[in-house]
Amino acid sequence: MLETIQSPKDFKHLSTNELTELAAEIRRKIIETTATTGGHIGASLGAVELTLALHRVYDTPEDRLVWDIGHQAYAHKLVTGRVAQFGELRQLGGISGFLKRRESPYDVWEAGHGGTALSGALGMAIARDLQGGERHVVAVVGDGALTAGMAWEALNQIGHLRTAMVVVVNDNSMSIAPNVGAFSRYLTQLRSAPAYARLKQDIENVLEAVPLVGESLRRRVERLKDLIRYAVVPQNVFEDLGFEYFGPVDGHDLAALTSVLGNAREIHAPVAVHVITQKGRGYQPAEAQPERFHGPGPFDVASGKIRKGQETPSYSQVAVDTLVQLGQSRPEIVAITAAMGEGTQLDRFAKAFPQRFYDVGMAEQHAATFAAGLAQAGMRPVFAVYSTFLQRACDQVIHDICHQNLPVILAIDRAGLVGADGATHQGVYDISLLRPIPHMEIAMGKDESELRSLLAAALDRPGPVAIRYPRGSGRGIALSKEIPALAWGKAEWIRQGRHLTLVALGPIVYTALEAATALEAMGWSIGVVNARFVKPLDKETLREVSRHTEALLTLEEHVEAGGFGSAVLEWAAGEGIGIPVRVAGLPDMFVDHGPPAHYLAQYGLDRDGIVGRVVAWLQDAGEPA
Repeated sequence: MLETIQSPKDFKHLSTNELTELAAEIRRKIIETTATTGGHIGASLGAVELTLALHRVYDTPEDRLVWDIGHQAYAHKLVTGRVAQFGELRQLGGISGFLKRRESPYDVWEAGHGGTALSGALGMAIARDLQGGERHVVAVVGDGALTAGMAWEALNQIGHLRTAMVVVVNDNSMSIAPNVGAFSRYLTQLRSAPAYARLKQDIENVLEAVPLVGESLRRRVERLKDLIRYAVVPQNVFEDLGFEYFGPVDGHDLAALTSVLGNAREIHAPVAVHVITQKGRGYQPAEAQPERFHGPGPFDVASGKIRKGQETPSYSQVAVDTLVQLGQSRPEIVAITAAMGEGTQLDRFAKAFPQRFYDVGMAEQHAATFAAGLAQAGMRPVFAVYSTFLQRACDQVIHDICHQNLPVILAIDRAGLVGADGATHQGVYDISLLRPIPHMEIAMGKDESELRSLLAAALDRPGPVAIRYPRGSGRGIALSKEIPALAWGKAEWIRQGRHLTLVALGPIVYTALEAATALEAMGWSIGVVNARFVKPLDKETLREVSRHTEALLTLEEHVEAGGFGSAVLEWAAGEGIGIPVRVAGLPDMFVDHGPPAHYLAQYGLDRDGIVGRVVAWLQDAGEPA
C-alpha cells in the first residue's frame, strides 16, 4: 500500500483498519532503511499513527504542519511523496534525515535544534491572521523540546495572544536521553490521570444540558468545573496558560487521534493536544533500548545489534575518560550535559561520580549559566556540548561566563564536519563565535593524546577555555597512564620547510604531514606546524617560522570567515611580516549531509587538495620545483 502513496490525499479515504495496515508498512520501511543508513529511528517509529492522523485531519500543505526537529518525521517523509528516495536517507545526494524546504512543499519548517517549532508556528499563525487567511497551523513538539526555555517563551506568547493554533505534545518520555526536570514529572502526572479528561467532558456535557439563568449561576458553574479539575489534577499548566487542553490521548489509536485532532481543528483558540507515544514502537530492540536507538548507525534488523565500526576509542570517550581520571583526585570537577549524556559519553562520568553530574535537559543556555554559577562558587565545571548546540548559548557564554572571567571548560564535541546529520549539525562555526570574546581561550589537539593534555591543562587556567575535538574515532594513539604535560599557548613546529609552511589546527595536522611528504617527493621543501591554540595564538613560534619559510598556508576544518586562519591573518597584518599568508578552510555556505571525506576533498582539504593548492600557489609565484 505504501508504494501507492504519493501525497496525503491518497490515504484520506482509507478505513481505520487500512490505515493500521499502512502504519505497519511504514514501520517496516523505516526499520529496513535505517538498518542500512542509520538514522533517527526511535522517535519516528513512535509517531507513525500521529503522522497519519495529522495529514488525514488537516489539509496539508495548505494547512501548516510544523515539526520540531526531524527526529519524529520519517513517516511524514514517506507519505509526502518520498518513498522512492527513502532508501538514500542521509546519504550523499539523497534526502536529508531532517526536514528540508527544498525537498518538499510539505516541509514548511526545517530545524536540527529542538524547541523552535512553537515560535515558528506562532509566526505563521500571526502572518495568517494579518493576511486574512484561514489556514490551520499545527506544531508537533516532543516532550523533550519542552525542556527548552525557548519553547516556554513561545507558549507564553501564544497564551497571551490567544492565537488560534494547535500544539501537539508528542510525549514519549524522552528526548535523546530520558527526560529530566520538573516538567517531565508534571507530564507523568498528567499521563497517570486520564480520568481527568473523561470526567471533565462528562461534567461539561451534563452542565450544557442544564438551562442557565443569570450571570451569577454561570459563574458558579464555571467555578464548579474548576473545582472538579483541581480535585483530579492539582494543576494543568496548559489551561493555566490559556490553552484548551485535550488529552492524554493514546498516540497509537488512530480512531481516537483522528477524533481529537478533528475537534481541536474547529476551536478558534490555542489548543494543546497531549499525545502519548512509545519511542521505538513496533521494533522490540528499539522499544527495549530507546536511548540507544535514538539515532543509531546501521544495525542488524533480526538481532537489533548495532554494527560495529572502528574499534578505536572515540574522541568523546577519550575526553570523558580523561575527566574521570582527573576527577579521582579533583573533587571540584563537575560535568554538565544538555540532554546528551550518551552522545557526549558523559554517562561514563555519571557512573563514576553521580553526585557531580548534571543533565539539565535541552537547555544549553541554562547549562552555560549554571556552569558559571558553579565556577563562581569554587567548582570546576565542564560543559560537554556538541559544537552545533553550543551556538544556542552564545549570550550566556559572553555575558555570564566570559564577562565574569569564570573558569568554565567548554568541551566542544563534534567540532568539524559531522557527516549524515548535515547542515544544521556541522560543527564549523564555534571558533568564529568564540574567538572575539575577551578572556576566552580556544585550543584543539592534533590527536587524542593531545586532547587529554589540553583538558588537564585547562583545569588549571584562571578563566574560560574551549577545547575542541571531532566526531568519531581517534587515531589509535597509544595513551600512557599518566597524562603528558603540555605548555599552554605553545604550538608544535614539527618540520621546517623553505618554500612554504602549513600551519594546521586539529587532526588535519596529519593530513598536512602527508601532503608535505608528497610535496617533498616533488621537490618542494614544506614545513608543518601543529598550531594547537587559536587563542592565545603562539605568535612567538609564528614569528620564528616566518623567518625560515617563504609563505604560510593555514588549514582548518572550520569556516574560513573568522576562524583560525583569520587569526593568523590578523597577526600577520599587525606584525607586518614580509611573507604571504593564505587561508584554507570551508567556504561561506552551508555544508550538506554526506561523508566528511567527500567534502574535505571537494573543498581542497584532503591530502591531494592541499598538494594541489600548494603547487598552484608556488608555481604562480615562479618557484621552481
